[in-house]
Amino acid sequence: MNILLLMDPFIKVPPDHYGGIERVVADLADQLTRLGHDVTLWAAPGSRVNARVEPFGREGEWTRWSNIRNVITLGGRFLRAPRRFDVIHNFGRLAYLAPVLARDVAKMQTYMRTVDPANMATARRLGARRLRYTAVSAAIRDTGLPGGGDWSVVYNCAVPSRYRFAGATDPATAPLVFLGRLDRVKGVHHAITVAERLRRRLIIAGNISPLPHEQAYFDAEVKPRIDGTLVTYIGPVGDAAKQALLGGAAAMLMPIEWEEPFPVVLPESMLCGTPLIAFRRGGVPEGIEHGRTGFLCDTVDEMTALVARLPEIDRAAVRADAERRFSDAAIAADYLRLYEQLAIGRCH
Repeated sequence: MNILLLMDPFIKVPPDHYGGIERVVADLADQLTRLGHDVTLWAAPGSRVNARVEPFGREGEWTRWSNIRNVITLGGRFLRAPRRFDVIHNFGRLAYLAPVLARDVAKMQTYMRTVDPANMATARRLGARRLRYTAVSAAIRDTGLPGGGDWSVVYNCAVPSRYRFAGATDPATAPLVFLGRLDRVKGVHHAITVAERLRRRLIIAGNISPLPHEQAYFDAEVKPRIDGTLVTYIGPVGDAAKQALLGGAAAMLMPIEWEEPFPVVLPESMLCGTPLIAFRRGGVPEGIEHGRTGFLCDTVDEMTALVARLPEIDRAAVRADAERRFSDAAIAADYLRLYEQLAIGRCH
């Protein structure tokens, strides 16, 4: 198939550090290419995948004007190549599809965050045809269902060969890990509380947000509790450092304070054999089988108590579940089934 993947140009594909969906798009592009499909990626300048890359926009720019300019730019591209692609798969703004919504070409719109159902109504008014919506979890899909349309769930992926299985890690003595953006909603302050209560080492990795209120949160509620012994912050991590960090952890803590769609770090951790202990919010419970690949809870007290149960988890089972459900091969196959249905007109 001739497939177009389309991504907002705010972060290049793949990202240097933070950028969950950008990493998924890169892995999907590479896997589809390995399977013999002709893949084109429209994304930020500097994007590099094993497919044809046609950059647009400006990396790091996210303003009302830049979004309008990007829509106009892509509209011109679609006009110049009306029948170039069998499937157009958009991971960016739905507005990017406006020039082709009414055209007889297969289109897929993937949502990584809470959906505004009004967007589906707008697409219908613009005469949308052969458009399929997907969401990275059932929790996200359910926010879009009131707007109508055809919906499927396809989870985020990670590449098994990038993450070595660490089956010998001792769940009783290895450190706990927090990996994610250091915003309040990610709950790193709760992870620190768990570590302090248990006197258990915690390693924190991730980006500090440039937003003033998030920097103030980090400075007031996180930084003073980092002592370099019990609680350590190592900054953003790339693939090699991430593998070592996750593989050497007894568990990854995910005490989220928001409806997390489906974090890429979930399959990344599981591919190392490292279970998660997570708050039961958003799409996270869909990725964790309680008592088998990790634990789900609702409070810091519960999370603290569950650390003692980590020896019950078979790390080999965690890895196997991640390979079966969230590998790049499995997720590419899920998308391809939908592409094929769209291409022959079974979805509408």
